[in-house]
Amino acid sequence: MVKLSVVVPFYNVQTYAPETLESLRANAREDFEFLLVDDCSTDGTREILQRAAREVPGAVLLRHERNGGLATARNTGIDAASGEYLAFLDGDDWLAPGHFAQLLRAIEELGCDFVRTDHVQCTARARTVHRVPVGRRGEVLSPRDAILPAGRSTSVDYPYAWAGMYHRRLLDRGLLRFTDGLRTAEDRPWIWRLHREAESFAAVTTLSLFYRRGVATSLTQIGDIRQLDFLRAFDQVLDETAKDPEADRLLPKAVRTYCAIIAHHLGSIERFEAPVARALRTRSAAALRRMPQDVLRDALDTMDTERATLLRRLRRRPARVLAGAAG
Repeated sequence: MVKLSVVVPFYNVQTYAPETLESLRANAREDFEFLLVDDCSTDGTREILQRAAREVPGAVLLRHERNGGLATARNTGIDAASGEYLAFLDGDDWLAPGHFAQLLRAIEELGCDFVRTDHVQCTARARTVHRVPVGRRGEVLSPRDAILPAGRSTSVDYPYAWAGMYHRRLLDRGLLRFTDGLRTAEDRPWIWRLHREAESFAAVTTLSLFYRRGVATSLTQIGDIRQLDFLRAFDQVLDETAKDPEADRLLPKAVRTYCAIIAHHLGSIERFEAPVARALRTRSAAALRRMPQDVLRDALDTMDTERATLLRRLRRRPARVLAGAAG
């Protein structure tokens, strides 16, 4: 019986895939399976994965005939998973030996729906520790309670699917699949749904997961139209949260986070291609006007002056001016 299924999407990461795969080999167990999803790579990634499927214990190679993006690739792996527990890794990141065994031991001992863990962010030669924003460690907690408070970094602001392990009952309840086609921010609706609807979770302290930032092929480094999928992702967060029985309590956090992400992208707008920058302004203004206006006003009142002024100015711009700017 498979105890753990690990879903690992790859797309054009031939430089980094060997280190990722070697770390999987160092984490292999006879009851683990590694679902390697090639999202129609066009470099040498496919050949690397074909070799890994023969050499890495528990490796299974799955391949898309056309590129679908990270969310769709993860869903392909999820659909093939047979384990009692699921975990994720991206094709350019890596793990220390024993990472999965440690998380598995923690989630089994705690008996909760999912666990979240810290990670080390790697940018060139720099290493930075990023902690799950949960103060109580190794203790079973309510996922819903961990969404708030609105004005502070909480668990939904740490959305990384690969920073944790998840019981299969969450998949059976429809909580682990991602929104097909989302090219960026795919973790955001996912983590909000998980925290609204799962029953229990815990944060555990490990520093055995290494996230590679600054990869040239990563969408976080590319200023094309796919980056604007964050708007679709957060629209989904707002729509689903608005239907929650505790919408009045949770929406302020969702709206404030959405505003912060819009301001972040506007603050680095020079990295976008010119037509994308115009579309960013237009679509962000429309998103601000779609939000519940009373909740939005309260959110802007709690933000720093620079970001609040930027967002208020954008919201007030006439739609025809924004549409002209986008043309």
